[in-house]
Amino acid sequence: MKVGVYVGSFNPVHKGHINIVNYLLENKILDKIIIIPTKSYWEKNNLVNIKNRINMLKYYENDQIIIDTKLNSYKYTYQILNELKKYYNDLYLIIGDDNLINFDKWKNIDEILLNKVIVMKREILDPYVYINRFNKKDSFILIENYESINISSTNIRKLILEKKYNELNKLLDSDIIEYILKNNLYEGFNE
Repeated sequence: MKVGVYVGSFNPVHKGHINIVNYLLENKILDKIIIIPTKSYWEKNNLVNIKNRINMLKYYENDQIIIDTKLNSYKYTYQILNELKKYYNDLYLIIGDDNLINFDKWKNIDEILLNKVIVMKREILDPYVYINRFNKKDSFILIENYESINISSTNIRKLILEKKYNELNKLLDSDIIEYILKNNLYEGFNE
């Protein structure tokens, strides 16, 4: 079974995130995806608490999409992958191509590259420039032919802060908008 591992802040989870998950499952690139919201995230100090981010992600959970609430205690991606290796042999880390810029600096990158890394092409950058820096180029699978939705969580939080709720419909599913508004999330955040 091909199992994807999607780690991120999901602050909040938006249609861009879910579009990636659906594409990988519907096109049978992966059989299952484990989504892991991080408790803390590098260079991000504006996270709503983990409980709220997990609750928003739970709207998407089904037989193929698992929201993991235990592995977020690990600080590094390689630790998460090592833990999941105990249960799944065929792991695929899912990243956006923007992560390639600093991917060589990730803790224990050689251990990460013992797994496959699915790179979702979103930006204008040439991912091969970054992939070619690695000895294990065959670890990378570049997905270019999907309909990327360019959404920024920062912009979403800004719209919420400015109370421009009508603009959220194209960025967030209605259940997520309702959850955010009901729980007054992001209203006091400044980027």
